[in-house]
Amino acid sequence: MIAKKKEFYGGMGLMGSFIVVFVILFMPVFNGHNALNYMDQLYNSISKGSAYYVPELKKEAEKELNKTISVTLKMKDEKQARETVQILIGAGAQVALTGADLKVTGDLGKILTSVLDDTDLMFYNKGKELQAKHNMDERQAFFNWYTVMKALDKDLTHQKKFAEAKVVATIIKKGVECAYNYYKVEPQKIGEKAGIVIFSLVFYVIYTLWYGFAILFMFEGWGLKLEH
Repeated sequence: MIAKKKEFYGGMGLMGSFIVVFVILFMPVFNGHNALNYMDQLYNSISKGSAYYVPELKKEAEKELNKTISVTLKMKDEKQARETVQILIGAGAQVALTGADLKVTGDLGKILTSVLDDTDLMFYNKGKELQAKHNMDERQAFFNWYTVMKALDKDLTHQKKFAEAKVVATIIKKGVECAYNYYKVEPQKIGEKAGIVIFSLVFYVIYTLWYGFAILFMFEGWGLKLEH
């Protein structure tokens, strides 16, 4: 049944060692995590480290200082609207609450700067400071900011204040959403982990070829071949 014993048993050896390594990769031997979880956390940390735009965004927010806006922001429900009132007052705005709607008047630059101050806290995982600042769960406080910003973008666009709406949309995308999605992930620069990153990429290529050659040698050992 085996046409070429050398190739077949060589392929079997490669496949056996491949399976052993595969099992090890799924064991919690990498700082208490398996290899997939460890690498996932590593690449999340590296991507977070390269996605910090708050200083640049604050410069954009400063350009909006002394621009007074008057907008109506629709919250998800009355509870969120009540929670958001104090957040906006803390940003120097005047707020009138009607059900789930907020009538907000204030300095756009100050509001955006306040958002970015909280974005900084969220980005660097300073949840306790954010919680103490707004007297509520940090995720809820920041989600309220997200809702405010989305509603602000919508209302400014409706008022045809497209330049201001563009700044708001940029802060949402590069600041608020980024900080919320990466919360609890420790940021790292790729230069700090260059060795393990290069190793992981090289290992991935070698491990893929490892499996491919194991299959190839086993099939050749069986005598299987393609013919026209």
